[in-house]
Amino acid sequence: MLKACVNGPRTPGEHSRVPVSADQIAADVVRGVAAGADAVHLHVKDDTGADTLQGAALADVLRAVRAAAPGTPVGVTTGAWAEPDPRERLARIAAWTVLPDFASVNWHEDGAEQVAELLLGRGVGVEAGLWTVAAARSWSDSVLNRRCLRVLLELSDGLDATGTEREADDLLAAVAGTDLPVLLHGLGPSCWPALRHAVAKGLDTRIGLEDVLVLPDGAPAPDNAALVAAARELGAG
Repeated sequence: MLKACVNGPRTPGEHSRVPVSADQIAADVVRGVAAGADAVHLHVKDDTGADTLQGAALADVLRAVRAAAPGTPVGVTTGAWAEPDPRERLARIAAWTVLPDFASVNWHEDGAEQVAELLLGRGVGVEAGLWTVAAARSWSDSVLNRRCLRVLLELSDGLDATGTEREADDLLAAVAGTDLPVLLHGLGPSCWPALRHAVAKGLDTRIGLEDVLVLPDGAPAPDNAALVAAARELGAG
């Protein structure tokens, strides 16, 4: 499975083709799916361009994406940067009236298990975002681990190819006992080495302007669709 991560916490100031509005995100998803994406991960934005968990904004984005790309699985973030207070984060998610197909939950964040339990109770698939070996071990010990949709192994920014493979293999070893699908991806310099490592190991992966702004040859990426097409050429998905 190849997932398009279309915006993340980035703003158009970092790349002019980062989609922000509901219509921009929906149009970008259409192009990404046409280029070969199987699913999409997106961050909903407020009027300032910052990530938000606000329900009305989420509903607008989900309706636009589903109208434009029906049948495409859509996931969102629940990252603590969008709402640092764990109690307020839970309240925001509990108030959602239109639900995504899945949501990523970063297991190292305060309140992660409560967020995951709430999402699962509402019928939303949970991607367990594991950034460190300690987080992977905590997730493995959780009573919720078998109820998750997939494991999302997220590698550090700034790693070279050797460091990327080493960190990836450490995280893979920490979740070796799971029967869930595993998605491996990097960030910045670790992004393309991580994608190649995922392909070599037969894992799910993702690509998009959230994770990287350049193509495999280092040239600036025109948009998300170009990144998806490049990932497909490398054998992803």
